[in-house]
Amino acid sequence: MVRERGHELEGKNIANKVLVFPSGKASSVVQIDGLFKLASNNVAPKAMIVKDVETVLIVSAVIAKVPLVDRLEKDPFEIIRTNDFVKVDADKGIVTVIRRDF
Repeated sequence: MVRERGHELEGKNIANKVLVFPSGKASSVVQIDGLFKLASNNVAPKAMIVKDVETVLIVSAVIAKVPLVDRLEKDPFEIIRTNDFVKVDADKGIVTVIRRDF
């Protein structure tokens, strides 16, 4: 669950969800420790799609074993909407989106 006050996802459950975000927070402690704790408690995101990733977030994803893709051909914010089914193959750098309109 996102606890950062004022964050647009405050109070939302991110466990087993594919997160799409522009970049990390640039804080190694927050990213590595936070993602590791989520993974240790089985509530980490299923995968992360990042528009512009930095090294700290890559290391965090590797340690937490959370698939991560970045710098996709198309802007993920223009393609992916909340509640879409998103499949991430981080090894191949492929993201598949199935629109779920409800």
